[in-house]
Amino acid sequence: MADNATKPLRIAIAGLGTVGAGVIRLLDTNGALIAARAGRAIEVVAVSARDRGKDRGVDIARFAWEDDMIALARRDDVDVVVELVGGSDGPALALSRAALSGGKGLVTANKAMIAHHGLELAEMAEAANAALKFEAAVAGGIPVIKGLREGTSANVITKVYGILNGTCNYILSEMEATGADFAAVLAEAQRLGYAEADPAFDIEGVDAGQKLSILAAIGFGTRIDFPGVRISGITAVRAADIAQADALGFVIRLIGEADVEETSQGPRLLQRVRPCLVAKGHPLSAVDGPTNAVVAEGNFSGRLLFQGPGAGDGPTASAVAADLIDIARDEVGAPFSIPVANLAALPPAEPGHRTERTYLRFMVKDRPGVLAELTAAMRDGDVSIESLIQQGRSSGGGEVMVAMVTHEGREANVTRALGLLEGSGSLTAAPLVLPILPR
Repeated sequence: MADNATKPLRIAIAGLGTVGAGVIRLLDTNGALIAARAGRAIEVVAVSARDRGKDRGVDIARFAWEDDMIALARRDDVDVVVELVGGSDGPALALSRAALSGGKGLVTANKAMIAHHGLELAEMAEAANAALKFEAAVAGGIPVIKGLREGTSANVITKVYGILNGTCNYILSEMEATGADFAAVLAEAQRLGYAEADPAFDIEGVDAGQKLSILAAIGFGTRIDFPGVRISGITAVRAADIAQADALGFVIRLIGEADVEETSQGPRLLQRVRPCLVAKGHPLSAVDGPTNAVVAEGNFSGRLLFQGPGAGDGPTASAVAADLIDIARDEVGAPFSIPVANLAALPPAEPGHRTERTYLRFMVKDRPGVLAELTAAMRDGDVSIESLIQQGRSSGGGEVMVAMVTHEGREANVTRALGLLEGSGSLTAAPLVLPILPR
């Protein structure tokens, strides 16, 4: 530490999009404050990106330029590489491997790369006694990784859950506010820049699943298992579901949740992303727009809520800079709280025996006997119906919506009841299943 006290931390940035430019802007604006808090200056010495001549709103002429990102990672005057290229593989992964194999620290905002290759990179970092930091990979500027890794390090974390994708949260809360259907709100989100031109990664729940797998690994001391995340997106949610949820005292949010279950065969890890009904008054019900929120429940800390902007150049740059400050202070530590060799490899949990209340929506043909068919399937599946709502009959004998809320019961029972309806000529679309998040 003493040897580094008067030396600046020299960094190289790969990727000069909105976040990369934001990091440079933040270091320029708050450089003196950062140096005071870090104990030494943090200086950009080299950069790399696709287009050297692009106007990014910051002066990059003062930094050395490398066309080859691997050469950037191998520069002798660089202590830490900041990877802001993106993508789970390809150039980002090659850059990261080059940096860590050379003993340099690595800071990344790349949740896809960490979800797929985080254990490999962590092993490389530990072997080289180099820092691997990825606060910006989950929930933008919210210090949730630091909160789990450090703030709750004395706790057994019993559950981690929350709203992990700002695009989905914007779409659902706008549908709630305007009454518009999914397609119209998605188009508006794309126009405003909240959704990509190809939004599948977000709206199908993949982005949230990657973030959840990272949080679960840190919170529970387990090996990352992104393939083990059960994922359902929001594309099937209709404006009518939003309205019906509101009438019942709920909002709909895409929720990622994870916990470890003790079974007779040993512990099992449950990770899933799915749209849920959230009761008005629950801390997550008021989270709207492109905001993220994460709840962690510790056995001594109790319920903790982390909330804030989940993306954007300023919040993400802030998280990157926070990681750099930790490295400047020589705070390395195990990337996933404990050494990779000690992370538990847990099989995925089977949730069928778990109990919950469920919202079920059916689009059915407007004809006699359909309601009896639905309720018979619920009866035969041992699903108890708490309430049933049927919309008024259609004018042309087309389709109508039937919504049910079940009493608390086993998830497997709902699955069995829906299986009895498979292939039914009465259904005009696949049923929508939305669990009700416990308070």
